Amino acid sequence: MRLVPVPMLQQGMKIGKKIYSDEGVVLLAEGVELTSLLISRLQKLDIGYIYVEDHLTEGIDIPEMLREETRRQALQKIRVNFQRLSEASPITGGYHHLGKQFSKVMESILEDVSSQEDCMIMLMDMNTADHYLYKHSLNVCVYSLVLGIASGYTQDQLMVLGLGSLLHDIGKTQIPQKVLFKPQKLDDEEFRLMQAHAQIGFKILKDEPNIPLLAAHCAFQHHERMNGSGYPRGIKGDDIHEYAQWVALADSYDAMTSHRVYRPAMLPHQAAEVLYGGAGTLYDQKKLELFRDKVAIYPPGLSVKLSTGETGVVSKIHAHMPHRPVVRILQDPEGVPLKAPYEVDLSQSLSVIIDGVLGD
Repeated sequence: MRLVPVPMLQQGMKIGKKIYSDEGVVLLAEGVELTSLLISRLQKLDIGYIYVEDHLTEGIDIPEMLREETRRQALQKIRVNFQRLSEASPITGGYHHLGKQFSKVMESILEDVSSQEDCMIMLMDMNTADHYLYKHSLNVCVYSLVLGIASGYTQDQLMVLGLGSLLHDIGKTQIPQKVLFKPQKLDDEEFRLMQAHAQIGFKILKDEPNIPLLAAHCAFQHHERMNGSGYPRGIKGDDIHEYAQWVALADSYDAMTSHRVYRPAMLPHQAAEVLYGGAGTLYDQKKLELFRDKVAIYPPGLSVKLSTGETGVVSKIHAHMPHRPVVRILQDPEGVPLKAPYEVDLSQSLSVIIDGVLGD
């Protein structure tokens, strides 16, 4: 299986992983052969990449961070509750169902993530056509939990971090749709309105039963930055709770690796490079180092070019060295397809590096 940018899809390719709607409905199943009409539909759905299968990449499996049922139930809960909030004025409180409903969802998410040995931050839902806010909320939750587990948090701490990350953008339910989904750059007034979502989210969550106050602070502080350049209060350093710092990293990473109406998705190594540029200023240096060790910047299925000139597909990653994966070589340096593909383990072949990525 390999990851292919939608603009590079060709007729006759076969879908490798199901493509879902935001309600968990399968839009296209594995094995479906792509036609020009289906490719056009995928482009209109604003999907940036999909997985395709072929005999050359047979056996390359894409790890799932969540079970299908967990993912479906979580997205459904997020969608239903966020829609209710968007149709009301909840800032005054009274939405006591939030804590109970999302706590149950969190238990399933945490069970799935915790059960994985050497869990890494993998790309999620590249093949999903849904409401960005719903998918983003779930992705940030999963990524934050991976970082929390790597930090040695207890089960109770992970539940609080998970709830805070899952609901970090709940304030956006009160932002006008025309601003939230505007494809052009926001003007000053619209930008101030968008920034208000952090404070609105805090107001929604802070007095709700079964929602810990620290979870509400994740919504309040996830746009604060270590040097005080963030919002809404411009606090800095240790004044930003560590949970909110983790959510800030996960939030920024997922925003960059998600396809949006105003820009295409970055690939993991590109997004990670942008984050590293904020080390010590926007993000805590030690937290960013742990993030670097837990993110699969070259995930399985990614097509890459090596410094030798050969091209191939990442077939496996090493938890101890995620930036040096195993690559299945498919073409020689002249671009000639190999009759007998073979694999190179970059954790052993240290003189060889990844020199480029398809879709970069």
